[in-house]
Amino acid sequence: MSFIDWIVLIVTLSFIIIYGIYRSRGKQNIDDYLIAGQSLPWYHVCFSVMATQASAITFLSAPGQGFADGMRFVQFYFGLPLAMVVLSITFVPIFHRLKVFTAYEFLETRFDGRVRIFTVILFLLSRGLSTGLSIYAPSIILATILGWDLTWTNVLMGSLVLIYTVTGGTKAISHTHLQQMLIVTVAMFVAGYMVVHLLPADIGFVDALKIAGKAGRLNTIDFHFDPNSRYNIWSGLIGGFFLQLSYFGTDQSQVGRYLTGESIGQSRLGLVLNGLLKIPMQFLILLVGVLVFVYYQYNPAPLFFNKVETDKLKNSQYAAAYLSLEEKHELAVSTQRTAVDGLAKALSSKDETSVTHWQEALKESDNTQKQLKKDAVDLIKKNNPTADTSDINYVFLRFVLDRLPIGLIGLLIAVIFSASMGSIAAAYNSLASTTVVDLYKRIYKTDASDHHYLTVTRISTIGWGVFCIFVAQYASKLGSMIEAVNILGSLFYGVILGIFLVAFYFKNIGGKATFWGSILAEIGVVLCWWFDIMAFLWLNVVGCILVIGFAWILRKLD
Repeated sequence: MSFIDWIVLIVTLSFIIIYGIYRSRGKQNIDDYLIAGQSLPWYHVCFSVMATQASAITFLSAPGQGFADGMRFVQFYFGLPLAMVVLSITFVPIFHRLKVFTAYEFLETRFDGRVRIFTVILFLLSRGLSTGLSIYAPSIILATILGWDLTWTNVLMGSLVLIYTVTGGTKAISHTHLQQMLIVTVAMFVAGYMVVHLLPADIGFVDALKIAGKAGRLNTIDFHFDPNSRYNIWSGLIGGFFLQLSYFGTDQSQVGRYLTGESIGQSRLGLVLNGLLKIPMQFLILLVGVLVFVYYQYNPAPLFFNKVETDKLKNSQYAAAYLSLEEKHELAVSTQRTAVDGLAKALSSKDETSVTHWQEALKESDNTQKQLKKDAVDLIKKNNPTADTSDINYVFLRFVLDRLPIGLIGLLIAVIFSASMGSIAAAYNSLASTTVVDLYKRIYKTDASDHHYLTVTRISTIGWGVFCIFVAQYASKLGSMIEAVNILGSLFYGVILGIFLVAFYFKNIGGKATFWGSILAEIGVVLCWWFDIMAFLWLNVVGCILVIGFAWILRKLD
């Protein structure tokens, strides 16, 4: 990056940190630190919820997902609006009425301590692992740009967020979320505009969409029901509904955001608007990736987008073999350019015969390049068995660094960092609050002073930061980050949701049946995932149904 890009990056991130600390200044108690004294308006709730979910993984991996697989990932969010309605009707008024700090306090009131602690453990495990991924995603940026050691880059990224999280708590997080979402929204619109601007002069936005459609990248909705397909309208509406309902309804990183609302109405309004705004935002991010795909139809794309691994390969014993693959790749790119030019002219003249011909030629070129990339990945594995062989997370980053003008590079890197800071900060805060309220305060020290609990929460925040940084060291082996984080969530969220649904709607089922039913359900979910019985979104449905089913059966047998 240029000196100007570094200035833009540093100024943007510094402003977010300083602003968060400034807005949360003054004396704090545990109520202020964990739920901002329940004093925030609906727009704080809405954008804080969005920023918590929209991590760097969203802005780093999602464009790569759009580039490689098209728009169908957006179906993952189709169940979100319905989930927000259910949450607003059921979860929000209950949590507000009980005046809880965490969602899990309610479970002991409804069941017993065993159910509460088991659910807390599931949450801490899933959120701690997912936060490690959220740290790793932006660390790729610094490691790629500067050639820094990834371990120390993870330490830097994970530690940076602790500055205002430990100091300001939830209020600081909420205020920084507003700034982050503003920066993110503006920057992604600018990125989309720049991609189209860099296309040939005779190719506009509509032309780019037509080319992307013929190349199979605008496959937004798939009505075919297939439990083994990760993304179709059924997995999105049903599996996505269960995942989103569990995530927003039982994950403290989200519950803690809408518990800050100054009233039930403000929390409800914030959640409903989040449900309406999230799908368009995700659509835009994926569309940027699709436009990057079109850009690379007219311009040479790297054979493999992770430059770190290809540079290693060029200096290895496999250099000659890789050079041969690059030569074949250049020939495929030339064929691709001919095909896409022919397709654009055929679309302009509405010559359906030519459209079909050039569409098949483009598809053949795409398949050739995929095979060449597979061959390159095989070489990378031979040269470095521990290498990250998925380059989806590098596609957008590589485009930004190689193609965008000075200043805008720094802004988009800042977007990825600020998004990461938002989600990581909320995760740190939720992990610490759950640890202190549901474990430390309940089990170890039940009657300490408010100041004592505030101090322990800050210490716990630092402790979880260290744990998540440790997890980040192993995140590179999980492929697409945006898929990996949702797979991890799906292993636990369905079971957690099932526990809460039993609590809300099955009043005759007690704690003992729910506790053992949830353990059996979690075993069942893990087995379904281990043997790859279904796509991961359906694990949320299975987990939820198994908890309810096992708890009901055990209650009858008791």
